[in-house]
Parts: sequence; structure tokens; C-alpha cells
Amino acid sequence: MSIRTTAAVLVGRAVRVAARLRGGGSAIPGAVALRIDPGFLERTIAAIPDGVVAVSGSNGKSTTTNMLAAIVRAHGLAVFTNPSGGNLPQGIASALLSEVSTSGRLKADIAVLEIDEGYGTRLAELLKPKTVLLLNIQIDQLNRYHEPDRVAAMLGRVAAASTDGLVLNREDNFLVDLDAQIPARPGRAVSFFGGLPELVLPAGHGVASADRFGEAAASPGSREAAVQVVALDGARATLAIAPVDDHRDGGANREPVEVVVKLPSRGLHYALDAAGAAAAARSVLGERFRPELVASALDALATVYGRGELLEVEGERIEIIMMKNPASLQLNLDSLESAPEQVFLAVDEGTPDPSWIYDIDFSALDHVDGITGSKAWQFAVRFGYLGIPVGSVDLDVRAALKAFLALPKPASGHKVMILNYEQMMDIRKILGFKELEGGGAS
Repeated sequence: MSIRTTAAVLVGRAVRVAARLRGGGSAIPGAVALRIDPGFLERTIAAIPDGVVAVSGSNGKSTTTNMLAAIVRAHGLAVFTNPSGGNLPQGIASALLSEVSTSGRLKADIAVLEIDEGYGTRLAELLKPKTVLLLNIQIDQLNRYHEPDRVAAMLGRVAAASTDGLVLNREDNFLVDLDAQIPARPGRAVSFFGGLPELVLPAGHGVASADRFGEAAASPGSREAAVQVVALDGARATLAIAPVDDHRDGGANREPVEVVVKLPSRGLHYALDAAGAAAAARSVLGERFRPELVASALDALATVYGRGELLEVEGERIEIIMMKNPASLQLNLDSLESAPEQVFLAVDEGTPDPSWIYDIDFSALDHVDGITGSKAWQFAVRFGYLGIPVGSVDLDVRAALKAFLALPKPASGHKVMILNYEQMMDIRKILGFKELEGGGAS
């Protein structure tokens, strides 16, 4: 037992308790622990028997990590995960603090970890993932990532670090042939997930895959999928899962098993997240994998903060839709079944340059009741150009929220809030939801 590790765990836990009492989430506990014992994260994760499954991509990381962890648990494995979006080293370390012993030992068979794209290469070096699941490469935070090609290169290095399995989205322009772009590794099984063309092609803005310049070895949708979305009905999706009997043909010689799964909310993007989670579980578990456990695991799964979450506030249901980038906003708008009767937006400096809203199709909205946050006027101007009425703009978040909550209950449906990550966390706290969230966002 290392005295330094024990000190890191005890001090980190104390900081974590203080953060919880403050009513918020923080990566500070993990940062403190790593400052005391820089090898804490790497050493603890390396001791997990079945290793690490790393989940990354532009959008859907938190949701898919949550799904995958639940599916693997349903198969009887003890799972360590970072389900709240703590996808940087300090965020993962913060998640560890509540589960390790004071000697730094973790009771887990496998780790299922969301990792940030920007830190992916470094985290892959630290975590040495056996399996990597990549969800998508979409237009993201331009201030961090610049062009999608840069993200593709970063995630290519993460993919190359996988030893046992690589699971890719065949509907994504960059991922459909990523296996051909990275060095081959003996023993690594490559598999894909996707959706029926009848579901993908009619989608209003497709799957929001970023444009790719130059030739590709394969076109989106052309690779054989181990798991495929074959039907979508509101917040329910049907997945066709190829049997696991021979990695050489992916079970193609036998009929797929169809299971109906519950999604966090409406939308093809959530269905593809579920397909990705099922495909990764299939890759990791091999002959132990049971398709029926995918359905039971997802049926019992709680929604991750802000990702299609429904909150009960003073007898009213409020749907929280988080937007991180153009793709997440567009896909969530596309998934609305009708224009919400009451809708509220809050965007602050967590979205440094919201000029991308001029590329968004807002036709799913016929009005906005209120806008707040430091970027409120940028959105109000955009809606003005579009002729979408805005009830009020108030930079005082608490006052704007109070006014929105004071509106009578909608005649049908429920109130909808569209928030960026930072406003989502702040407004949840204001509403009394003070669960701890790790450091990082998806």
C-alpha cells in the first residue's frame, strides 16, 4: 500500500464531500488526487482484470457509456464507469474516489469509460483500452477542435490503441473506413453498427456526419453491421443483433436476433447510441453475450443528466434537451414530434462562439417563450431573422427561469428547455437537482 495513494484517496474524498455540499459537480477532487499521486489513475485502472472499453466521439458519449455499462452489468460483470460526463483524466479520477479502497484497489471486472476527444490520445496511453467504441465525428466546438479532420486524426490514434476490439459507426463519413486508415493489429476484431437505409436516408439532416474531403475506402452505410437499427417508434427502437458464433464472419451465417429497447428520448441519434452500445457489448463479451439482456438492461436504465431527461418540478414535467454543438442541437430539434407548446433557451459562455446557429434549421420551433444566458441576444437576433416570435429575453437566469415556470401548464405535452451544458448544470441546481457531475461534457 502506498502512503501517497492513501493520502490522494482520503484528501480527494474530503474535497468531493465539500463539492457535494456546495451543490454541484466538479473535477477538482480528481485533480487534487492526481496532484498528490500522479500515477493514481493509471495504476488503478491497469489492475482491472478485463481491462478498459473506451467510448468516444463528438456526441452521445455519456449516453452510450451509460447504456454499455448497464448491458455489461446485466451479464454479471462488475463495472467501473464514469457515467456523468467526467471524461477528462481528473473527471475519471473523481469517479474513482467513491469506489476505490484507501489503498487504491477497485472492485471491478471491467471499466467502461467515456473519454474526451481532445484528451483521447493521452488517455489511450494511460488507460490502454482493449476495446474502443467510436460513435461519430460531427461539427463540434470550433474553438477546441477546429476542423473535423483534426478530430478524425485524434480518434484514429485512440482506435489504433485498441488491442481486442474496435467498434465503429458505419453511417459516419469518417468512421466507415477508419479500420483501413490505422495500422492493423493481429487479434483485433473490427465490427460496425448502423441503421437501415430506410431510416437513415429520410432523416431530415441525416445523422449529421461532418463532410469529408478526399476519397474514402468505403461509403457510409456500406459495411456489414453487427447491430442495426431496423425500426424506430418514438422512444423505442428495434435492434437486429447478429449472433456471436464466429468472429470471422460476425455471425452472418445465422439470422440476427431482434430486440426492442427503450431509448432516453426520441430520435435516430439515440437509437444509434443504443446500437453502438450493444455492438460494443457483443464485441467485449463474445460468446457470453445475450441479446435479450440488452433490452432488459436499457429498459431499467436511468437517463444521464440533460440527455433527454424529464424532471418533475412542482407537479410539472420539464424535458431537458442539452445542446453542445451544431449536430446535437440539430438532431434534437429534428426529433421533436411537434413544435413544443412552451420552450425556453439558455446559453452562456460555455458556447463561446454561437455563430453556427445560422446553419441550424429551426423549423421545428414556431416560437420561443424565453431566452436567457450571456449569449441570449445572439439567439434572439437569429430568431428575429427567421420570423420566430420570442416572448422575452432576460440575461438574469433566475428571473427568466421563474417567469418560464410561472407559465400555465401546457394544454398538451410538457415544458421544454434547450440548454447548453453549463446552463443545464446551473439550472438543474436552481431547480433543486444537485447530484454530483464529473468534469467534462458530452
